[in-house]
Amino acid sequence: MSGSSTAAIHADRDVYPSRAVARPIYQTAAFWAEDAEQFARAAVEPRGHDFYTRYGNPNHAQVAAVIAELEHTEAAMVTASGMAALTTAVLGLVSAGDHVIGPRSTYGGTASVLRNLLPRLGVTTTQVDQTDPGAFERAVTPRTRLILVESPSNPLLQITDLRSIAAMARAHGVLTLADNTFATPLNQRPIDFGIDLVWHSATKYLNGHSDVSAGALAGPAQLLDRIWDVAVLTGAALGPFDAWLLLRGIRTLPLRMPRHDDNGQALAEALSGHPAVSLVHYPGLPSHPQHALAASQMRGFGGVLAVEFAGGYQAADAFTGRLTHFRRSASLGGVESLAAHPAAMWRGMLSEQDIAASGVPASLVRLAAGAEDTADLVADVLAAADAITESTAR
Repeated sequence: MSGSSTAAIHADRDVYPSRAVARPIYQTAAFWAEDAEQFARAAVEPRGHDFYTRYGNPNHAQVAAVIAELEHTEAAMVTASGMAALTTAVLGLVSAGDHVIGPRSTYGGTASVLRNLLPRLGVTTTQVDQTDPGAFERAVTPRTRLILVESPSNPLLQITDLRSIAAMARAHGVLTLADNTFATPLNQRPIDFGIDLVWHSATKYLNGHSDVSAGALAGPAQLLDRIWDVAVLTGAALGPFDAWLLLRGIRTLPLRMPRHDDNGQALAEALSGHPAVSLVHYPGLPSHPQHALAASQMRGFGGVLAVEFAGGYQAADAFTGRLTHFRRSASLGGVESLAAHPAAMWRGMLSEQDIAASGVPASLVRLAAGAEDTADLVADVLAAADAITESTAR
């Protein structure tokens, strides 16, 4: 198996090869066949790329080959967004009457799938404390078919013991699906710890340039074929040009990710102990309650950190407003730094009760460190935090 940088550049070399150095864009909705037999075969081939782009496209196949290699999986597939990856996966793996377990503190879209979408379809769900492996096992029932994990979690950066959850799920005959968006395969490969499937909001680090909405799933071909059937029916297809952009972004992922890691670590260390800050959530800090676990299953700790401000909601809002190099935005993983205030952002997605149940304080700001110079980002956050302290002292 090649190293990550080599895989990112060459893992798709034999997938629809051509003499072009840069991959061509297959900007077509359909493909013609030589004869009826070829047409019929292309129409039913799982994750097919020679029939109709809703079923698959050569650009899909190329980027999927690279993602599979990076995640150490048999196969991969791409979708129109990260939420399309999650929903098609869940709908492809569970049915009415089944039971799904997920984390209590998780991305708002994932929480909404667990709390709103699946119960409407006759699927029961349980959300547990993802920092407690025993909580997952206690929640297992005879009808449990799937366990969702997210590590590090959004936005509290909580860590799940992937080895423990994978072993327990296998013992009970339950599938596992891990959100690897924050870590990326450069910092963590859930499959290496026994997790069955991995999904990404490829909009984030995989693409890395904030110009594509995309999702990705990686795992055994047999499971992906089941999910692909649902993706075809729901129309969750990624456009060819977006797939091409995603592949272009992944080419530089091994170059970008170490800078994100370094900047995230530097920001977390700089803000820890600042008088305006009550707590910094970042698994790379020794003060993080799961630092040792994170170090055992991650090679880097990522560019996302969460900061709680002593002055509550108003201080958090003031901090984001004073930043210069960070733009206020809901996303993350691009080369530019972004800041989000989840308590404000999630109000359109979750109820006040659901936000409170997630454990996300109103004073928390999520910082996504980009690829700018570390010194500039550190100076920016310290200046904004100092301004809050001075304002409070008046």
